[in-house]
Amino acid sequence: MKKVVFCIFLFCKISFFYAQKDSLKLGDTYADDQIYASISYAQLSNQPSIISKSGFSFAFSTGFMKDIILNTRGNISIGIGVGYGYDYFNHNLKVEEIYNSTVFGDGSNINSNVFKSHNIEFPFEFRLRTSNAIKYDFWRIYTGVKFLYNFSNTFRFEENDTQFSYSNVSGYNKLQYGITFSAGYDVVNFYVFYNLTPIFKDSKINSENIDTSILKFGLIFYIL
Repeated sequence: MKKVVFCIFLFCKISFFYAQKDSLKLGDTYADDQIYASISYAQLSNQPSIISKSGFSFAFSTGFMKDIILNTRGNISIGIGVGYGYDYFNHNLKVEEIYNSTVFGDGSNINSNVFKSHNIEFPFEFRLRTSNAIKYDFWRIYTGVKFLYNFSNTFRFEENDTQFSYSNVSGYNKLQYGITFSAGYDVVNFYVFYNLTPIFKDSKINSENIDTSILKFGLIFYIL
């Protein structure tokens, strides 16, 4: 029942939105509020020297952006949003939680070494576009900062036919931020995210700092 109510509410909201758009005239003030969804190829960068590159990894995110216009035409604005992000990494850094302390090692010889994280996202963007009140298909360039709060992380691997799994390790940096860039036409756009905060805090392996961060590039879709 809740799902039916939600679907009806979403349909009414979309219908009301498009009815508003149809009533706009050239020169009218408008905002481009949007639901966004992105899917990206992901890599761990700035890995310690003894750690090889990660395997195929991906990320997904979705959320809502509120558009705050800065000029009459509406083609310059800032966007403020909230959303959810999921990261999945095949990687070669061995991560364990032992006696409430995170321990790191070379994981190149272990099997099924994966890392999953769930984050709440808070994107902030400066937006340029070729739109106006009656032009819905347009070119855009959006750039800004995304803040992340990690509410769940899991490191899982197999070693000597034994499965190990550690959740919400103490060495993980729960508060992170990075820069974003998206550009394209209409719904589909190219997307890049680079994390400026290491995912681990005050961590070392063989006396070398672990400054591992995340790079994502893929596609982002703006809906409504």
